[in-house]
Amino acid sequence: MSQSQLADAQVTTQVTLPVAAGQVGRLSQALMAMVLGVFVVGMVGFSHIDVVHNAAHDVRHSNAFPCH
Repeated sequence: MSQSQLADAQVTTQVTLPVAAGQVGRLSQALMAMVLGVFVVGMVGFSHIDVVHNAAHDVRHSNAFPCH
């Protein structure tokens, strides 16, 4: 087989990945980001476990987020 015959014989496949498109996808992504942010800043930041609280406190200070 020659090069041109091999090029003609090749089969190309296209794979499409699912993408969150439209208002529903954007809204759900925004809501999940807000829930994660509230959890990290609120729940973890006010945790009674000292190691967890101190880690969240240090992250807030490194991101210039006021906490006290």
